[in-house]
Amino acid sequence: MDSLFDSAAEEATPQPLAVRMRPRTLDEVIGQRHLLGSGTPLRRLVESEAPMSLFLWGPPGTGKTTLAYVVSNVTKRRFVEISAVSAGVKDVRAAIDNARRELGMSGRQTVLFVDEVHRFNKAQQDALLPAVENRWVTFIGATTENPFFSVISPLLSRSLLLTLESLSDDDVRAVLKRAVADPRGLAERATLAPEALEHLVRLAGGDARRSLTYLEAAALLADDITVEVVEKAVDKAAVRYDRQGDQHYDVISAFIKSMRGSDADAALHYLARMIEAGEDPRFIARRIVIFASEDVGMADPTCLQTAVAAAQAVQLIGLPEGQITLAHAVIHCAMAPKSNAVVKAIGAAVGDVRRGLIGQVPGHLRDAHYPGAAKLGHGDGYKYPHDFDHGLVRQEYAPEQVRDKRYYEPTRHGAEAPVAERWAKIRDFLRGS
Repeated sequence: MDSLFDSAAEEATPQPLAVRMRPRTLDEVIGQRHLLGSGTPLRRLVESEAPMSLFLWGPPGTGKTTLAYVVSNVTKRRFVEISAVSAGVKDVRAAIDNARRELGMSGRQTVLFVDEVHRFNKAQQDALLPAVENRWVTFIGATTENPFFSVISPLLSRSLLLTLESLSDDDVRAVLKRAVADPRGLAERATLAPEALEHLVRLAGGDARRSLTYLEAAALLADDITVEVVEKAVDKAAVRYDRQGDQHYDVISAFIKSMRGSDADAALHYLARMIEAGEDPRFIARRIVIFASEDVGMADPTCLQTAVAAAQAVQLIGLPEGQITLAHAVIHCAMAPKSNAVVKAIGAAVGDVRRGLIGQVPGHLRDAHYPGAAKLGHGDGYKYPHDFDHGLVRQEYAPEQVRDKRYYEPTRHGAEAPVAERWAKIRDFLRGS
């Protein structure tokens, strides 16, 4: 379908749709509104003639290369791109030498864009320092990994760090609609059915480049792009899943109940279903963290550690790799012994407080550090547990109104069994049983 490629149709190897649709100005950039407003560092860079250095940190497909290209295009600077995957120190130095030569001969500045800069080792990053310090180039480094861990301090301290966010569904939708209509894209020679548009949005997962790649693949198969055409083009079935509707709530409910029922296979199915449908992985991670305390609790205290680690990992690495850490946490949660004693305990305590069972804090437990507290009797008679055998001493801790209340009732499941035995002995001792 050569007609879809406009002027590129005459070339032997036309540029990919994602490249052709790359914005030419900041106003054409979709998403990243927090970086594009008036007075932001990026705007100042575009409006200023002075070179500067910056790092663009964000998930794939959020526009890091695009922003570097726009800076070069708008400021009429040479654009030199180096991939840290294949380039070495020799390539970096050659690019810098050419930039210095161009600056000296014509006064024209160079944007040196290093993609996946986190893959450069220390020696390769050191080679960039002279150019950054002397402002021979406008250096822009793109990374999907936390630069505080992957970039040397001297280089990071001399650069601005801008964080990019995953594109919203509305952003991706706008990217696709523009590509269908724009002369640089499909120029309205193909039509995109509403259901196919939503399927592409889900498949993109906030990645504009992926959405355009899938659209281009579908456009090569048919002029009328339907869900079936998209499925055939990208070899992914359309998962019926409305993130604002019944499917969202039904699937997450089944996901939680499968983990609660210790069926790891079923839980993994619903996890895969949500991921493939484009559910926000951070939402999934939050639900797993809640589950770890609500349904596992003290029966396996390490479950919460795994869940929190998975949530942090997803935030750091995103998808698709993040699905592995989510699966790790799901299996741990599903296979762990279960206890809802923690959620019942805090629920009972909150219930009593809301009913007015509050009472006065016993005088010996009150803060006695400020001047005048002693005259009020605060702290008088307090017994320091570390001064007694086993770190335990019998004294009143709870207000009188809830002195005999029993909130935490541990189960005998998993690691909570020895906790239950210890808590029973401690409670009997403290209350003089």
